[in-house]
Amino acid sequence: MTRSRTSLLLGAVFALASLSAPARAEDLNIGFIAPTTGIFAQVGKDMVNGFEMYLAEHGNKLGGMNVKFIVEDDQAKPDLGVTKAKKLILSDKVQMFIGGVLASTGYALAPVSSEMKTVYIPSIPAADDLTQRQSYPYLIRTGWSSSQTTHPMGQWACEQGYKKIVTVSADYAFGYEQVGGFQKAFESCGGKIIQKIWPPLGNKDFGPYIPTIKADADAVFSMMVGPMAAQFPKQLRASGYKKPIVGGGTSYDEFALPFMGDEVVGDVSSLQYSAALETPKNEAFVKAYRAKYGKVPSYFSESNYTTAQLIDETIKKSGGKWPGAEKFIATMAGLKVDAVRGPVSFDDMRNPVQNVYIKKVEKKKLFGYDKDELWNTVIKTYPAVSQFWTYGKEAFLKQPVYSREFPPCKNCE
Repeated sequence: MTRSRTSLLLGAVFALASLSAPARAEDLNIGFIAPTTGIFAQVGKDMVNGFEMYLAEHGNKLGGMNVKFIVEDDQAKPDLGVTKAKKLILSDKVQMFIGGVLASTGYALAPVSSEMKTVYIPSIPAADDLTQRQSYPYLIRTGWSSSQTTHPMGQWACEQGYKKIVTVSADYAFGYEQVGGFQKAFESCGGKIIQKIWPPLGNKDFGPYIPTIKADADAVFSMMVGPMAAQFPKQLRASGYKKPIVGGGTSYDEFALPFMGDEVVGDVSSLQYSAALETPKNEAFVKAYRAKYGKVPSYFSESNYTTAQLIDETIKKSGGKWPGAEKFIATMAGLKVDAVRGPVSFDDMRNPVQNVYIKKVEKKKLFGYDKDELWNTVIKTYPAVSQFWTYGKEAFLKQPVYSREFPPCKNCE
């Protein structure tokens, strides 16, 4: 058989196949962007695991629609994330894309959703302005905004009697916004930030920074991500530092706890989820996740599990069919669900309103497991926290987005 005849026959076979197996209208094509290689690869795995667990529990359907779940590796690089998002939209014909990890990735992906008129769900990127001063009509966030959890932490720190605090944070957008929220709330109730230290993102050696921490601080506020989270408290305590450490949620999330030791017992952080949350729904989730994946779920897992739940509920309300991007966004924004993390609704800028938990690291047995482990015990709950805290939307949006320069460190010398 000649090459030309072979090509003709193959072409005919493919043509027949396409006629006999058209794309199913009931399919929901979901793109998922996460780092599956590089230093954030385990974070990406936790993200994928959370979403896939919900899918598995629901027969690979959301709201009655069959799901085609397409994972793309962005290596936690914003420019690569943009490339992968466009591939998902143009080649894979997804109705929505989810994910990214870094705040900077969220800021890079949001304009793609506007340009391509495709739903974007930042399940992890917490960049404040995704749901504040910028307008992204095809975006709805299911995770949190960066400062949403550190406003309550700043208030809590005041309630403990702390007067002066030094912040030590990864030097990038998420760090600026977490520190900014903490500083704003802490100083609103009379506290003072007396020093800000900015190690580069991915830094593992804190030796040059620890000796510079001012001795008259009552505590340190730490905001670390990825491998930085385990290294900073270990090195700080090894240096002989005895004062309290409080932190952003990623500094002590269940992603990081398995790599930590007794040096973190007693440290306090804030986040919208804790695997130690003692509710029937969370206990069932932790046990099921641990049985499936052999580890305690992190917030990266829960956030994507809850994202799948929210999509499920949205498609159900749309009659089991894809309603179009605009209708999907409007329907999801009107939901109120009882999630693993607790009650979740949305404000008028499509950011979750949810509980924020103040969590203390304790070593104990929990949920029937027979050995002592590190858990983030919830010691206080701030219910129904808005991204605007107690400041009010109008007043809050008049200020600049939190940055390296804002709020200014007026008490630093």
